Amino acid sequence: MARRNRRAAEPSAPPVFGGHERRESWGEAIFVVRSISGAAATKPYRCPGCAQEIRAGVAHVVVWPSASTDASGRRHWHTSCWAARARRGPTSF
Repeated sequence: MARRNRRAAEPSAPPVFGGHERRESWGEAIFVVRSISGAAATKPYRCPGCAQEIRAGVAHVVVWPSASTDASGRRHWHTSCWAARARRGPTSF
């Protein structure tokens, strides 16, 4: 039998479905930014940065205010639109 050199997952770390999560500031607010892989993107969304559709299967980011406790404040952005938000700004947030 072949030996597997894989480390066990850390039990203290909660799973993050869809990708890496980080915090970023924008203006005076702090936002949680979660990267969503193309495989985890199963529905189309409207990007508030460019008002174009993010098709299912396209990697993108989900952004919400860190103080928010409900899902209504979450917005799906193209990764490049979120990176260029200082130049463009959202069409709605």
